[in-house]
Amino acid sequence: MLELVGLLIGLAAGFLVPWTIPSQYTLYAAAGLLAALDSALGGLRARIKGEFKLGVFLSGTVGNAAIAVFLTWLGNKLGLPLYLAAVVVFGTRMFQNFAEIRRELLTSRQKSAKIDQDIVSSEEEHTT
Repeated sequence: MLELVGLLIGLAAGFLVPWTIPSQYTLYAAAGLLAALDSALGGLRARIKGEFKLGVFLSGTVGNAAIAVFLTWLGNKLGLPLYLAAVVVFGTRMFQNFAEIRRELLTSRQKSAKIDQDIVSSEEEHTT
């Protein structure tokens, strides 16, 4: 519930406070945002599996964003598109996290249905 409230506050702030990013910083913002989205999906995956740790989530979010922004900055200084490394890595991890979230949600429903079925079968065996 707290996550939903935070999301709604963030969306409201984004719509009500018009803020633009100067064009020279768009690559930095995009790389940082991609890293943050990757961390958010990783946090959701960990929460679903019951393995979420706030310290790990926060350090991963800040660290990943810093690395992505640093690669973008270094690439700009060298004249190389190093931001693409962050795009590939974080994009791949986002797809992997999404796949694990999907798999966990689907299999947890199947597991709970199987457990329910086994309980009913076990009760029927004991009553007969």
